[in-house]
Formats: sequence, structure tokens, C-alpha cells
Amino acid sequence: MNKELLAHLESYLTPRRRGLFDKVLAERTNHFTVATEDVYQLHNTSAVIRSCDVFGVQNVHITEERNRKRIDREIAMGAQKWVNINRYHTAKDSCETLRAKGYQIIATTPHNDACLLEDFDVSQPSALFFGTEKDGLSNEIMQQADGYLKIPMVGFTESLNISVSAAIILQSITSKLKRSEVEWRLTEEEIYETKLNWARNSIKSSEQIIERFLAEQQV
Repeated sequence: MNKELLAHLESYLTPRRRGLFDKVLAERTNHFTVATEDVYQLHNTSAVIRSCDVFGVQNVHITEERNRKRIDREIAMGAQKWVNINRYHTAKDSCETLRAKGYQIIATTPHNDACLLEDFDVSQPSALFFGTEKDGLSNEIMQQADGYLKIPMVGFTESLNISVSAAIILQSITSKLKRSEVEWRLTEEEIYETKLNWARNSIKSSEQIIERFLAEQQV
């Protein structure tokens, strides 16, 4: 049914939009995923989502244990339409869910004896955690982490803005991943699900169109 529904929705899209979907999906991955924890500055979370879209990371995981805010649509510049946003109320839930999906938990931090970005092993599915601007990641995430990652810095400043850090790290590891022999692309099922969501987000009154289609299929 999903394939039939998708074909029906795609009939409402221009050939250019359908071609763009295929082109972007060919570069999408769930091999890496990004998680943020209680980021105070809303525009930073939105900018991270935008970076995920730019560098082909399909899923973002947002823990809002203390700070529950809506995504800043202007800063995200529509990226929330193309990236899956998963929300959690506790760090424990996010770590357990991601580990159950087969991800290793990687804490980004400038302070630990962490792996340097250029040395990071891209072969393992990884969930990259980014923390608050002021305090970094919580002790719970740091204790749960399977590994630590940092960006080499040679100046007086000891840290970067979270959105800048995410962009630097994602550009580096996704480029390295695509040069590797790792099977990083979305599965056929993930492609269908993603394309279906994108079509829904692209078509006005898509829910009414879907309702009519499903009703006709039951006749």
C-alpha cells in the first residue's frame, strides 16, 4: 500500500521535484545520527538540524529534559521538513533508544582525552551527542558514552558554538564515510518512508488527498 500511496502522491509533484528527491536520497544516511541535549539557544538546535540536512544525516534526536522549545523554523530554513526529528524527555531515554537501534554513543567534548576528529573510525554506526553551550553534555551522557570525540583546536578559545561544531564534525565524517567501503546509504524501506514523508510535506492538503485515496482503495 505504501508504494501505491507514494505513487499517487508523486503524481501531484513536478518531475523536477521528484528528480530532486531521488538525487538527495542517494546521499542520505542513517549510519550516523545526531543528538542534542538541553540546548538553551533555540537557534543553535535549528542550525544543527540545517547542518544535518546539508550533510545528508536523516535523523536528529533532541532531548529536552529542562528546555522544551519549538524548533525555530526561520533558522532551520525548512530543514525540519526534510530531516526526521525525534524527541525525548530524558537523556536516559535517548541513549537507550539509540543503543537499541545499534548506535554507539559518541560524546563530543573538547575537554576529555577524546579521539581527534581526523582519527575517528567511521565504520561503526554512531550517535553523535552535542550538549549545552555553557556546560556541555550532562554527566549521564558522559558516563553512558562509548567514546569521545573532539575537534583539534590550536587557539586560546577552548570551545566552539554547538552549531559550528556540528557542521565541522558532520562535514568531516560524512566525507570520510563516503570514501569508505561502508554500506552507508538508506535501505529501500527507509527510502520509501522518507520519500512518503517528503511528499506529504510538499503537497498542500496532503492529508485530505491521502484520506480520499485510502477510502477509494477500500471500495
